Amino acid sequence: MSRRVRSKKKTLKFTLAVAILLFLVISSFGIYTFVKAKNAYDRSQVDLNREGGKSNLREEEITFSDPFSILLLGVENYSSGDKSGRADTQIVITIDPSTSEIHMVTVPRDTRVNIENAGEYSGIHKLNAAYNYGAITGYGAIKLQVETVEKFLNIPIDNFVAVNFDGFRDIVDALGGVTIDIKEDFWEENFYDRSKIEFKKGTAHLNGEESLAFVRMRKLAVNAAYSREERQRQFLTATIDQAMSAGTIFKIGQITDILGDNIETDLTAKQIYALQKQFSKSEDLSIQTIDIKGTDQIIDRTSYYIPEEESLESVSAELRSILKLDNDGGFMTNADFINY
Repeated sequence: MSRRVRSKKKTLKFTLAVAILLFLVISSFGIYTFVKAKNAYDRSQVDLNREGGKSNLREEEITFSDPFSILLLGVENYSSGDKSGRADTQIVITIDPSTSEIHMVTVPRDTRVNIENAGEYSGIHKLNAAYNYGAITGYGAIKLQVETVEKFLNIPIDNFVAVNFDGFRDIVDALGGVTIDIKEDFWEENFYDRSKIEFKKGTAHLNGEESLAFVRMRKLAVNAAYSREERQRQFLTATIDQAMSAGTIFKIGQITDILGDNIETDLTAKQIYALQKQFSKSEDLSIQTIDIKGTDQIIDRTSYYIPEEESLESVSAELRSILKLDNDGGFMTNADFINY
């Protein structure tokens, strides 16, 4: 059993686009991009068919003047012909417009949880399996993933943004690649042709396929010293720098074509514009990362991430406080803490 401890909290000073790839493309360029992207964006709209248009964990519908949450999904659609797949990356963002503070929690994809509403597949699985089971049962891939994350953290997820691997790769290529200061040597398999991509310590300019490999590596020993989460933050920072560079505005047509085919969200165009308008004026915008501590364990020949119950409860309470939700009902979660 290897131990992976996630306990450090950092404050990062950069724009909202660092956290949300969709906002990177739309918010970074303001209203011009918003108008140009409108048709492609409409194709990305997904309705989760929630009663009252809100999370079941919300008593009342909220506005973007209230603290709210967004689930970011990096989706791997593979051998199933895009009909199902896995939520390879899951990040929960909470945003408080009154303080210009954003909190980011990476949800470990292999967390052992009880998945409900999955028909015959309901039961104990890795958390990211909800996406696949939601798809093949007809319940809804994103709908079940959102609900499973809600139950894991005991908070409402108000909105989501999902980006597939092709969208990730194509947007990086459309931006002309990104420059990264790589901190450790490592390698990762190319998702598309299974070739070996090697990364050497130092500055490197990465294309879309290389960037995808850079942020996905997690199984090699170097991941303990140079974690996936740290690499993802590095990539997002580098991407916003590239997006804001001279000349990128002329690639908007290419980028918006990518949006329509590879990104899904329940945020409306009006909501996106309201967020862009509000946060583009903020000079004190900050992102704080909150980590869930736990361990990797092999259970019944399957590798799971088992969160520490005390840590998960603390993270849940902090997020509920940020969202101005009470904690009177006590801590509830679908996490399975077996053998911890």
